[in-house]
Amino acid sequence: MAGIDPKRVALVTGGGTGVGKAIAFGLCAAGWTVTISGRRLEILQDAAAEIRAGTGSDVHAIAADVGEPGSVRALFNDIERRFGRLDLLVNNAGMSAPAVPLDELDVEDWNHVVAANLTGAFLCTQQAFRIMKAQTPRGGRIINNGSISATTPRPNSAPYTATKHAITGLTKSCALDGRAFDIACGQIDIGNAATDMTGRMRAGILQPNGETMVEPTIDPKLVADAVVYMAGLPLDANVLTMTVMATKMPFVGRG
Repeated sequence: MAGIDPKRVALVTGGGTGVGKAIAFGLCAAGWTVTISGRRLEILQDAAAEIRAGTGSDVHAIAADVGEPGSVRALFNDIERRFGRLDLLVNNAGMSAPAVPLDELDVEDWNHVVAANLTGAFLCTQQAFRIMKAQTPRGGRIINNGSISATTPRPNSAPYTATKHAITGLTKSCALDGRAFDIACGQIDIGNAATDMTGRMRAGILQPNGETMVEPTIDPKLVADAVVYMAGLPLDANVLTMTVMATKMPFVGRG
């Protein structure tokens, strides 16, 4: 986005694949200094090389597990040492559990989803608050990946749906608690971006009425464009929630 200070620093969690990689690409193209994080360094390095080739901008890759407090602290300490500040956190890292009936779900699958989707977003937000409150100029922005499931569940998706509903509460709490420190917080709810995570939709996905259907998808770049817009606003303006979805997906009226 024109006018972005190239010294503005962003972190995209889960930035090595899918929507996260598209967001990192878009931010780099808009002039941000971007760090991507994820659990697998090799995948992050491949993504960073692809983004550099496509944008001419440098992007930094740091391996981290957002569900582990020590790993999150190390990630944010590294960014603070390297750049001296953090202007944007995109809480994108997440995972889903096997699509099985709720009473058959293994509690370990539940715990893994909660750690990645909810605890991880909290831990990263906590560290971002710490940096953003203390830096000069003060403040920054946090954008959470909520998903359509932050509003309406799919069949057999209790862990993912519960954590994404909780992300909405985290977004609103952070938007409130960040006011006094010039920290803006918003959420983007994404419907059917075409990534590896939604690859199973190509063969059809279970609907609430018991039928299976192939659902429309959208290019992840459209999500990235929306995030770049949200990120480029001055801190006295905020997009609290935005939904970006495939127009013909069965969302409105679902349930």
